[in-house]
Amino acid sequence: MPITYTSGEQVEVYRFRLPVAILVPLAAIFLQAFLPLRLPFFAIFDLPLLVTLFFAVARRSPVAGLLTGALIGVVQDSLTHQPIGLYGIAKTVVGYGASSLGVKLDVENAGARFLVTFAFYAIHEVIYFSVARGLVGLSVAWSWPREVGAAFANAIVAVPLFFLLDRFKQRT
Repeated sequence: MPITYTSGEQVEVYRFRLPVAILVPLAAIFLQAFLPLRLPFFAIFDLPLLVTLFFAVARRSPVAGLLTGALIGVVQDSLTHQPIGLYGIAKTVVGYGASSLGVKLDVENAGARFLVTFAFYAIHEVIYFSVARGLVGLSVAWSWPREVGAAFANAIVAVPLFFLLDRFKQRT
C-alpha cells in the first residue's frame, strides 16, 4: 500500500455528470438523516463526509472541494437541530484539504483511501468539536475511543463505497 507522490502531469482529474453530482450527495444526506432513526448504530457513520471526500479527491481542485464540502455541510446542517454552519465549516475545511492532498498524492488505491478517510474523519471531528464548543458554546462531549473507533469504521466503509462511486467518474 505505498502512497506515492505524483507529478502534475500524472494526476488524473475527474468530473461527474450533473445528476450524479447532485443525487449522490443528496442520497448520502438523506440516508444520514433518516437511517439512524431506525438503526441507531448507523449514527457512527458520516456518509456526507465520505461523499465530500470522494468528490474532493476525484476532482482534485481545492475550490471545487471547498464548495462541495460547504454545500453538503450546510444541507446536512439544515436537517439537524444544531445551528446552521457547524457541519458546513467542518466539511468545507475537509473538502479543501482532501482536494489539495489529492493533487499531491496518489489516492486511488484502497490503502491510501483508508488512511485519507481515517485522517480526515478525525480532522472533521476536531473542527466540528472546536467550532461547536468554542464559537457556538454548545456542550458537546468528546471521547477519544469513540472518535478513533468511528474514524476506523468510516474508513472501512469508505473503501468499498469509493470503489462503487468510481463507476461514475469521467476523465476530463
